[in-house]
Amino acid sequence: MTTTIRTMLSSDWNEVKNIYLEGIATQNATFQTAAPKWHEWDKTHLTICRFVATSTQMMGRAMLSPISNRCVYSGVAEVSVYVSKYNQNQGIGSLLLSKVISESEKNKIWTLEAGIFPENSASLILHKKLGFREIGFREKLGQLNGVWRDVILLERRSKLF
Repeated sequence: MTTTIRTMLSSDWNEVKNIYLEGIATQNATFQTAAPKWHEWDKTHLTICRFVATSTQMMGRAMLSPISNRCVYSGVAEVSVYVSKYNQNQGIGSLLLSKVISESEKNKIWTLEAGIFPENSASLILHKKLGFREIGFREKLGQLNGVWRDVILLERRSKLF
C-alpha cells in the first residue's frame, strides 16, 4: 500500500472532517467538541501547507493556522496533525508533519507551534522526533466538557532563517 502526501482539496473536506471527529471523540486532541462547517474551517486555516495522506482512503491531515494577525508574527503558525484511528502507528503523522515543516519553510514560516494535551503522548513523541521542543506548560488553559485541561506548548524554530 503506497501512501501519497498531497495538497488538500476542498472536496476532501468530508473525509478530513471525519478524521477530526475521531480526534474530538478521544477528548485528548482538541478543545473543540464539534467539527466546523467547511467555510468556517477554511477561514481559520492558512491556504498554504494543507496536506492529506491518502492511499485507498484518507489516512490523515496536517495544516497550519495563524497565531496572530500582527505582522511581526507573519512567519509563525500553529500546526495541527490528525491521523485516522485506522492508520495510527504507521508513520503517517511523521510523513505529514515532515511535509508541513519543509513546505512552511519554503513559504517563509520560521516558527511552528503546537499545543498538545499532556495525555496525548503519541503527538508529543511525534513533534519532538521532528525537532519540536517544549517551551511551556499552560496549566488549566481551558475547559473540555467541564474539566480544566493543561496544554504543553511546543515550538520548532527553522534553522533557515
